Amino acid sequence: MNSFNERCYELLKKVPKGKVATYKEIAKALKSKAYRAVGNAMNKNPYAPKVPCHRVIKSNGEIGGFASGAKNKIKLLQKEGIKVRENKIIDFDKHLFKFKTPV
Repeated sequence: MNSFNERCYELLKKVPKGKVATYKEIAKALKSKAYRAVGNAMNKNPYAPKVPCHRVIKSNGEIGGFASGAKNKIKLLQKEGIKVRENKIIDFDKHLFKFKTPV
């Protein structure tokens, strides 16, 4: 069985360019409520950029943290066509990726 972090990374690989997931959605897909643990996993992501942790944001559409800084996270999201204003995703619902089945 893979560790919690590894399971987070496997899920995150499914989020396509131009989409974002939330810490909460990843935790729910793992049948967990460990939203902060998802955040910790993203912060320790050894597979970036192959595992695109910049695509994980807060449930309210705010950017959240990023190991190399929020400005870099915003730049990466904007390169993928996601607009950000005042640290929030514009048209959040349009960009939100929903996982189909729990892992």
